[in-house]
Amino acid sequence: MGIRLFEHKTFYIRLSESEDNLVVSADGLSLGVADFERFDQVRSKLFNNSSHRYIFEKREAEYQLKADYCIGIDWLGKTGRYLYVEPKINHATSQLFIRKLEDEDDNLDSSKGEFQDKHYELDYLNMLLQVTSISESNREIKDLVQIDWDSQQISIEQKDDKLTPFLIIRFLQTLKSIVRKGLKKNYYKVRENLSNRVKGKILVGQHIKQNVFKNRFTSTFCKYQVFGEDHLENRFLKKVLQFVISYVENHKELLSQNYNVIQDAINYCRPAFELISTDIKESEIKSIKYNPFYADYKDAVRTGGFILKKFAYNITKTINRKILTPPFWIDMPRLFELYVYSKMVKDNSDLVKEINYQFATYGNALDILISHAEFRMVIDAKYKLHYKAGHLHQDIRQVAGYARLNKVRKKLKVEDDINIDCLIIYPDMDNGVEDFNLQTINRERQEIKAYHKVYKLGVRLPVIL
Repeated sequence: MGIRLFEHKTFYIRLSESEDNLVVSADGLSLGVADFERFDQVRSKLFNNSSHRYIFEKREAEYQLKADYCIGIDWLGKTGRYLYVEPKINHATSQLFIRKLEDEDDNLDSSKGEFQDKHYELDYLNMLLQVTSISESNREIKDLVQIDWDSQQISIEQKDDKLTPFLIIRFLQTLKSIVRKGLKKNYYKVRENLSNRVKGKILVGQHIKQNVFKNRFTSTFCKYQVFGEDHLENRFLKKVLQFVISYVENHKELLSQNYNVIQDAINYCRPAFELISTDIKESEIKSIKYNPFYADYKDAVRTGGFILKKFAYNITKTINRKILTPPFWIDMPRLFELYVYSKMVKDNSDLVKEINYQFATYGNALDILISHAEFRMVIDAKYKLHYKAGHLHQDIRQVAGYARLNKVRKKLKVEDDINIDCLIIYPDMDNGVEDFNLQTINRERQEIKAYHKVYKLGVRLPVIL
């Protein structure tokens, strides 16, 4: 049985006071003694140093299960239950979330009015399409998803599957990059029954069966090498592409408004593989050797392997309504960070070299550093909803600390005592900007009054209509 949560929401697990073993309420569930005690061994799970998969806390008479900033699905220890976190931003919930932080932040604007009954479903697939469409951000996409193939798989409805669409978009965008550059050529072995000639090595056993026993004395069964595109890696990619096409055609509704973009990518890639066969064995994949010159192939084969493994190498499973999925988590803060970076690169194509992503110094890596003389600033992308009504001092101290690093000041060619502008970018589904041009950012940013030259800017994210 699954527990469904949205980002930032808390779920309560209590000991039932009634005779019923299971009582479900709006914010949690009450269990009998035996089921309740099973949760005693559940622990919080980290995604990385800055995000949790989920947070599990034990209180006097209850357990609190909190969703963090990652979306995905995972087992809750050995309780027999799993947690499913959806990529939704609930406006009313986010406002409540902000109020709960008043003890940490005394600069919240209390004049925002009553809660609005608005619900936004974040279109994370559209965000991924944007990130992978820009070569600069696509290079930084590693470690965005964690998949636990060693754990028992979880049975869910196909419509609740967030992993497969994610992997498919990642695969198609990488495959599109490969096709744009041209398919790699390599030597591969061919076995063929040749007429009136011999080429390469004669396969004696096959020759006797195919020709001698059948009185075909002018034919010879040979094995030889050919230099071309129909080699192991390209065959594997075409096989995965067939799975992708089947899935996309059978689940248009799951892809919503992203279907046309995905179909365009398929139509772009398909002609390049017309002459490529799909004659490949699963065991042959392990023998693939990667050439550093073709880095996209390594990513495509890795992601393609995940897709085939997801469907147990059986293409008929792409049409099932009930599926099995391994536990997985997608790092939404990092996806947001890459989305902001990709949009900035796209909307400032003439200043790409001045937009520095993950500028590292002395063990620190700030999100984005703008080194253009007219727009010098340190930018931190925060996938948090606090900033619509206020700010978090800890985040501001962090971004301000980056601005005081000597290496940063040297990069920006700052030699006097002036303070570098600091900007925190956050999601604002109501009034956020969609134009990431540096001039627009400079014009629309809002100064955080408690600090000098520290600003914030809300950006609108794509939503499912």
